[in-house]
Amino acid sequence: MTTLGLVLVGLVIAVGIVGILVPVLPGLLLIWAAVLTWALFERTPLAWIVLAVASVLVLASQIVKYLVPGRRMRAAGVPWRTLAIGGVLAIVGFFVIPVVGLVIGFVLGVYVAERVRLGGHSAAWPSTVEALRAVGLSILIELAAGLVVAVTWLGAVLFG
Repeated sequence: MTTLGLVLVGLVIAVGIVGILVPVLPGLLLIWAAVLTWALFERTPLAWIVLAVASVLVLASQIVKYLVPGRRMRAAGVPWRTLAIGGVLAIVGFFVIPVVGLVIGFVLGVYVAERVRLGGHSAAWPSTVEALRAVGLSILIELAAGLVVAVTWLGAVLFG
């Protein structure tokens, strides 16, 4: 791959990392697609190994980013129904308020569902705080995976 190609792949990876932090773009998908493109051009054993590592990391992070925060919320006493309502409002929020609507919709959905279920603000607030923590943890899990994939790719480019 030419230097310009490597720079473009690196820029797509950087945009993917920003996409993880600002949920407008599918961050990890962009990062993985950039590594895939690089591997298809390189066609070396190292490139295929980096692609395999990236694929495993992306897949594992997608599983973990839903399991771990969900488990923590259930341990805090937030029922599945509340999480489902939060998920539905997250999807609505994504279309109503571009960029941040996904997070706002989820947190608002959890708050409203818990307020209805528990009967008041003071009872619903701890669940809402736990929802905010879950969103943050989910973003951190995805960011960690994206950064590890980026560093793995960069290491292969520089030292491979």
